[in-house]
Amino acid sequence: MDFNTFWDILLRNIHGASIWEIIAVVFGVVSVWFARKASILVFPAGIVSTTVYVFILFFAGLYANMGINLFYTCVSIYGWYHWSRKTKDKTELPISWNTKKEQIVYLLLLPIIFLLIMALLWVFQQGDNSQFSVNFTTIVDAVTTSIFVIGMWLLARKKIENWIYWIVGNLISIPFFFTQELVFTSFQFVVFLVLAVMGFMEWKRLYYASLQQHSQH
Repeated sequence: MDFNTFWDILLRNIHGASIWEIIAVVFGVVSVWFARKASILVFPAGIVSTTVYVFILFFAGLYANMGINLFYTCVSIYGWYHWSRKTKDKTELPISWNTKKEQIVYLLLLPIIFLLIMALLWVFQQGDNSQFSVNFTTIVDAVTTSIFVIGMWLLARKKIENWIYWIVGNLISIPFFFTQELVFTSFQFVVFLVLAVMGFMEWKRLYYASLQQHSQH
């Protein structure tokens, strides 16, 4: 793909974007920015983005992707509640790492979620809707979706590892969407990747700062 082709595709994607798609993308980027700062505003911003995408994808007939965004919306509501829940011994949910057991559980969940998504796609393939055919594209899409599902859940649990899952998923998504000639979407994942790396570094800093603060009391 030469520069002129790249530029033409980028312009077509920008000109073809609806105001609702732009709103969804903007709030999606804003939510990742808030997540990097460990701000609870990540969830209301994310809910706006994923809810808009639910309607966009519904009318586009992309029901599998719509279902994933519905899942993100539900987990965001849970995360909003979980982060804001106060107890006697703490005013907010602390940032933490997974235990070794949790690490193993989530790694084992990855192939299970992948197989579940592929099974659902296979079911869709049995119908008349040809857009659900199982091929290289749907396999890569299922892999990244599996990674992002775990990442979203870990974000709701305020686990530092959520950023590792987002980083890996973004690294796969950037070239994937670029080869699909979805340059605008590919560029969006570049932004997400940069914010995810920054988020990982920031959460580690906040975690160790919190440990140091507690050791001084």
